[in-house]
Amino acid sequence: MDNLRLILVFTLAFIVLMLWQAWNEDYGPKPPQETAATQSEVAPGRPVDSASSIPSAKVADPASISSPFAGAVPGTGDSVEKITGKIEVTTDLFSVEIDTRGGTILSLLLNEYPVSLEQKDAKFTLLRPTSPDLFVAQSGLIGLEKEEAPTHESQYQTEVQSYNMGDKNSLKVELLWTSPKGVRVTKRFIFTRGSYLVKVEHQVDNPTESSWSGREYRQLMRGLPGEKPAGSQFLYTYTGGAIYTQENKYEKISFEKMEENALSLEVKGGWVAMLQHYFIGAWVPPTEQTDHFYTNVLPGQRYVLGAYTPSVNLAAGGSHIFSSGFVAGPKLQHELEAIAPGLELTVDYGWLTVVAKPIFWLLGKIHGVLGNWGWSIIVLTLIIKLLFYKLSETSYKSMANMRKMTPRIQALKDRYGDDKQRLNQAMMEMYKKEKINPLGGCLPIVVQIPVFIALYWVLLESVELRQAPWIFWIKDLSIKDPFYVLPLIMGISMFIQQKLNPAPPDPMQAKIMMSLPFVFTVFFAFFPSGLVLYWVTNNILSITQQWVITRKIEKAG
Repeated sequence: MDNLRLILVFTLAFIVLMLWQAWNEDYGPKPPQETAATQSEVAPGRPVDSASSIPSAKVADPASISSPFAGAVPGTGDSVEKITGKIEVTTDLFSVEIDTRGGTILSLLLNEYPVSLEQKDAKFTLLRPTSPDLFVAQSGLIGLEKEEAPTHESQYQTEVQSYNMGDKNSLKVELLWTSPKGVRVTKRFIFTRGSYLVKVEHQVDNPTESSWSGREYRQLMRGLPGEKPAGSQFLYTYTGGAIYTQENKYEKISFEKMEENALSLEVKGGWVAMLQHYFIGAWVPPTEQTDHFYTNVLPGQRYVLGAYTPSVNLAAGGSHIFSSGFVAGPKLQHELEAIAPGLELTVDYGWLTVVAKPIFWLLGKIHGVLGNWGWSIIVLTLIIKLLFYKLSETSYKSMANMRKMTPRIQALKDRYGDDKQRLNQAMMEMYKKEKINPLGGCLPIVVQIPVFIALYWVLLESVELRQAPWIFWIKDLSIKDPFYVLPLIMGISMFIQQKLNPAPPDPMQAKIMMSLPFVFTVFFAFFPSGLVLYWVTNNILSITQQWVITRKIEKAG
């Protein structure tokens, strides 16, 4: 913070944030109690009703969905007993559990992202079939004109129960479903080494003598989030849905919006996603395909966001492959941008994206040289400070001149007492005579505020800082300082800054300003240490610059 005005701006911002969070805790939706994984919990949410084949809020009864076949797969000549249940898949990036019922991705662990530094062997679970934080990826086919097709409730079969990528560059997992009439559907997951994008296919083979009509759907089902991790209770992070369209670009679809109005939208290209802090799950349809985006709200505070394709008419003896991409992993901007247009916007910098993206780019370049995110934050802060040096100099000169006037202002106050009108008139005459603009320090600060806020969001949203160490006791820049050293240094630096600034003429204002270092120290004690490191560095640089300028003006005077 550069002066008292900036302190007041951020004080107001924090008060608004605290009020919003308090309101949300009192009146927002409450997370359900954790329950054991059951088939009925993840099965509902069938995106069609039998009458219109359009996603609806109706919930199919899992007990009413019978398995289309059992034992060997008809038409394959395979008499080997097929496997049903859970399929385990291990790749370089994922540990996945796929249910043979519907081919639903029930569980997905990120191998390169531990839960915490204290639990390095426990991998972060992005998808799970239990509440809170229920999150599963479902897909299937919708049969039209009373045609049978496998939904995410239908029973698939497979001969392999465990897959491991090993040294291969890709891994293919296949499930098979066959209708009583003989239509075969192969559900295929294709994992690629080094990529968080999974290709999902439904290959329909129609060896019968009649045609088959249907469409593919994919959807994400998400429950309300559980408690935030320790050290992040004071930070706002978004958990909910999001979509991308050519018309409206990136748009959040919160759980509250899903409850108020069901989404029903025709979209060419685009994508649907469920977001949380640092991580994303998304379905990405083919770019040139026009899909129907929809939402659904299910009992138990479960929220569905999905898309289905145009219908396909498959002639007798024909074959067709429905294909889409499923993304599950960290919000790495350069990788998301390469997968689909606008997917990198899920790293949400809000209305300051145009400022924040260049800041993140510069931070990444610095890290490429230094190899340490803590030192990179310090160097970035120094560069920003140099860019705004002249503006800050103008502000500090104005404050230094005001500081020189403090004894004379106090004398005027003693002279005119409670006569506010005459006191203000005398002060304005003095400012005019001494050629001092009391608002001279405002404009430079107003110009810099968007940059400060944009940097705040960069440090808050960047998954690259998750579990990134700096030095000594700072082992993770994304969580609070365990010994509160950086918040204490920041509070001390704020106190020193106040001593360099002119004291407010009003005693009540002076007391309020003196309390701010303590208030901000308490606030920042629970903030990620990467954010506090930025403020500490900025404060130290500001104190140095302000002290030099103030000394020069006092000597000149």
